[in-house]
Amino acid sequence: MKSVFYIFFILFFTTWSQAQDLKLQRSEIPQDRNNQRGETTRSVKDDREKPHISKYKIISISNDTTYVDTTLNIRKDYKYNYLRKDAFELLPFSNVGRPYTELGYAFHDLQALPRFGARAKHFNYLEVEDIPYYEVPTPLTELYFKTVFEQGQTLDALFTTNLKPNLNLSIAYKGLRSLGNYRRELTSTGNLRLGLNYRTKNNRYFIRSHFATQDILNQENGGLTDRSYQQFLDKIEEIQNRATAEVRLEDAETQMDAKRFYVNQYYNIRPGNDSTQNGQIRLNHILDFTDKEYKFTQASSTPQFFGTPFENSNLSNEVEYQNVANTMILSYQQNYLGKIGFKAKHNAINYGYNSIVVYDAGRIPNRLKTDIIGLGGTYVNTYKGFKLEGDVTYNISGNYDGGYEIHAKASSRISDSLQFSARLDLSSSAPNFNWILNQSDYENYNWYNPDFDNVNTQHLGIEAESEVYGKVTASFTQIDNHAYFEYLSTPEGSAVDSLLTPQQTDLQIRYFKIKAEKDFHYGHFNLANTLMYQNVLEGESVFPVPEFVTRNSLYYDNYLFDKALYLQTGLTFNYFTGFMSKAYDPVLSEFAIQNSQELDGFYTLDFFLNAKVREARIYFKLENFTTLLEGNSNFAAPRQPYRDFAIRFGLVWNFFL
Repeated sequence: MKSVFYIFFILFFTTWSQAQDLKLQRSEIPQDRNNQRGETTRSVKDDREKPHISKYKIISISNDTTYVDTTLNIRKDYKYNYLRKDAFELLPFSNVGRPYTELGYAFHDLQALPRFGARAKHFNYLEVEDIPYYEVPTPLTELYFKTVFEQGQTLDALFTTNLKPNLNLSIAYKGLRSLGNYRRELTSTGNLRLGLNYRTKNNRYFIRSHFATQDILNQENGGLTDRSYQQFLDKIEEIQNRATAEVRLEDAETQMDAKRFYVNQYYNIRPGNDSTQNGQIRLNHILDFTDKEYKFTQASSTPQFFGTPFENSNLSNEVEYQNVANTMILSYQQNYLGKIGFKAKHNAINYGYNSIVVYDAGRIPNRLKTDIIGLGGTYVNTYKGFKLEGDVTYNISGNYDGGYEIHAKASSRISDSLQFSARLDLSSSAPNFNWILNQSDYENYNWYNPDFDNVNTQHLGIEAESEVYGKVTASFTQIDNHAYFEYLSTPEGSAVDSLLTPQQTDLQIRYFKIKAEKDFHYGHFNLANTLMYQNVLEGESVFPVPEFVTRNSLYYDNYLFDKALYLQTGLTFNYFTGFMSKAYDPVLSEFAIQNSQELDGFYTLDFFLNAKVREARIYFKLENFTTLLEGNSNFAAPRQPYRDFAIRFGLVWNFFL
């Protein structure tokens, strides 16, 4: 990956030098409604006319279009992290690039097919929906940089350009290396993306395509030992140097490698006769070829944690997964009926291992291989001010026939200051593949469960956003045949602490969540609030969440130096109530139900100072600074300590030519 860094540095310095020669400063659009106290539109006389910033378009795979936003607001501060998104419902582990304990759940991405396992490796995995496409009048560069914990940094760099007005290319790379404060928690990740956005001059043919290769490597320490766990709770001086804390694993690591080639293209067989595209007939083809590999390696076994190994040294578990998905959609658009599409989908799935396991407990096959055909439809229309959207897929053949997914959404802008939407998501799907089939050099981690029932999920969500009253989202989710991993207690005196097994419950999970966001402004002082309340009405024992989560930022903002610099500085308070959180299992890279340690609720307090100079946003933060006085005895998950005080800083910088 070193060559990738060289490419980005060349692009960066080329862009920077040319931008200095041009001496351009582009006009900006006013802030969004979350930053009414922020930027104002400004225009400076330049040596020549240049494109407005709104011409630099960012297009999602669902064809939603935004523009490059170089403003600074508190929501940008929340997204200034390794994931590049608001992590309000996630509790990070001690090092950047490690898993997160989920404080809340969303169900917008329900599918009709089981997924690849190792879900704790997927927080930083970029899905198809996470890859944007660009349409820019001149070359655009964006650089993200942020410090980490000991010996490393994280960088996310993007370059996109228009070879022709109708042809845009992009290249982006996000890399991370962080040693961490504890032993054996090194993280090293890379996400390379190559993108293409093209349309013919007559707008009959469109194609958006990307290639992504991603690798996520983690050293696994298994958390604190019993001795260091108690020392951490007691805040003993001996363990204040975190590198001396005893950990349960000294020679294990996990890695997931993934590659994806994606094409979304369509041709307007009949283009339509007016601006409403009345009478349009369109043929859409989507290809998604995904290849993933997950590997757990350990130089020598630790049977007291994971059970009896087949061999005592050089343990290596590797599973691979390929999914070639082709989707064809033929749609017809009419003014009154809306846009109606008929869909056919084929998935060729190959999941498994290179050998069969035969031992005293039974025989474990090595592969799940199937072809699945699904039929369905799509619908889009506007009726009496409401935009109606629907998408349905039903599997009619293959090993997972009978699975389905249904997505429906209605949205409306009731007034200039009020928006409302409601959505319904339904699915029936087999549990993820590592619930069905798993092989390992540890005997306890071998199973084959072809008779697991489909997990049936029904999710209803509503959202209202007002410039006066803020934003409120509420959802109710019901899950039947919920699948989960669980640590089962072993008899006293056993050589194993606990056994991990895949389970499926007869309980009907009923989960309610409501989240509210509202900002208050008084002069140059601001208070930004995000509050979330959750209640598991039934099934809390297998679906644990905290009852209450809050984030509040009190800050001051103003322009300085004749509006050459925009400044934000203040405090952010985070808190969640205690709950019986899941524990992280390093062999599977999954979270499992446990009943040995409750995760006590705790608060954190961060001081931040953010500034904007032209197109550069600079961030400086004292994370969890109250631990300097109080010490730290908080956990992110059982046996996994939460982060100590840290000074972190960095920037996001856009360059335009």
